[in-house]
Amino acid sequence: MSRQLSDRLTRLAGPTPLVRRLSGQSVLSAFGDGVFLTGSAVFFTQIVGLSAAQVGLGLSAAGLVTFLLAVPLGKLSDRYGARRVWAVASLVEALVYLAWLLVGGLAAFVATMILLENVAATSRSARNAYRFDVFPREQRVSSNAYFRAARNVGYTLGALLAGVALATNDDQVIRAVPIATAALLVLNAVLVSRLPSAVHHSEEAPLATVLDEAGDRRSALRNKAYVATAVCGGVLGSHQVLLNVVIPLWLVEETDAPRVLLAWLFGTNTVMAVLLQVAAARGVTTVADSLRAQRRGAFFFMLSCGIVLVTHDTVGWVTIALVWIGHVTVTGAELFQSAGEWGLQAELSDPARRGEYQGVSQLGYTLGTVWAPAAYTFLAMEWGTPGWLVIAGIVLAAAVLIHPAARAAERHLTRLEADSAQPA
Repeated sequence: MSRQLSDRLTRLAGPTPLVRRLSGQSVLSAFGDGVFLTGSAVFFTQIVGLSAAQVGLGLSAAGLVTFLLAVPLGKLSDRYGARRVWAVASLVEALVYLAWLLVGGLAAFVATMILLENVAATSRSARNAYRFDVFPREQRVSSNAYFRAARNVGYTLGALLAGVALATNDDQVIRAVPIATAALLVLNAVLVSRLPSAVHHSEEAPLATVLDEAGDRRSALRNKAYVATAVCGGVLGSHQVLLNVVIPLWLVEETDAPRVLLAWLFGTNTVMAVLLQVAAARGVTTVADSLRAQRRGAFFFMLSCGIVLVTHDTVGWVTIALVWIGHVTVTGAELFQSAGEWGLQAELSDPARRGEYQGVSQLGYTLGTVWAPAAYTFLAMEWGTPGWLVIAGIVLAAAVLIHPAARAAERHLTRLEADSAQPA
């Protein structure tokens, strides 16, 4: 029996030893992040002594600075190597969590939050660049699906551990939350440093050897179609706003559903992400495959809007069932959109500048989502049915526009490859 359980867990972790190692790393990293994320609101208010408005100010400042530095931080991976930058950034991130124990006011909080967010952004860019480099083309999206499922497991473990700490209502125990996160992230940095070196695969060799005199033409920011693709991807990725902000607010303020339903909604989302992400990403390799996944994600996004909007006028178990189904469909949007996003990033990035392209991806994604919490909340809560339809229309527009943007970005890389093949 134990042998069968072990074999099943091995299959869930991935089909190859490297995928399983990186899945373990994903669990460990998300475990650490999840501990602090779950307890951060209590830590910042009770331990640091900040108000909710001050916490929001710090988060906004950190987001702005990270947005401005996303591309140069991404370039670090191209210059020094993705694995090395990932490992160093992971270690620095762990040390910054320990700095929370020394923070005692707004200025120190803002400075620490800015540092943490920029280090985390560097780590993410390097991590994604490494994953795209270390796997051959046909394995990139499917492997990322295993990692996302693993991260959901890690976040759940982190939430459970933080929940135990918060249940004590003891300030000294809550002070240990960033220490626990730091310890887990130090182990994560060690694990990352021991990963195998990433090498470019043969199909990427022409671009990797583009002539130096091509210069700025290869800059990720010069690939305007890629920036547009990232922005459209950000809009399609705003399902997280619906998932984490709008639907919970709608449930509490506009329906008669019991608030305890929120726990079931988030539980369903976690279970679906763990069990179905790999299936949703299956077969996604090319740009065409990725765009098809984006269309499917957009369909489920719009379907969720249509289902949830009617719950304003339903009662009892009908409301409960429809809100739950709406949450299931928006989770479907998350699963397919994520697969499409990974595929587009893998296929449309210059292999010689993966880190830089990851920085541009973060920049574009931010442009596509930074407005969504305020806009979607206003549209749904103030406009009601018309507002939900406008949200669905925004998603439909992004789903349409991402197609010509992605194809233009693909042509941009084709031209670079053709230029590199010409003799000096």
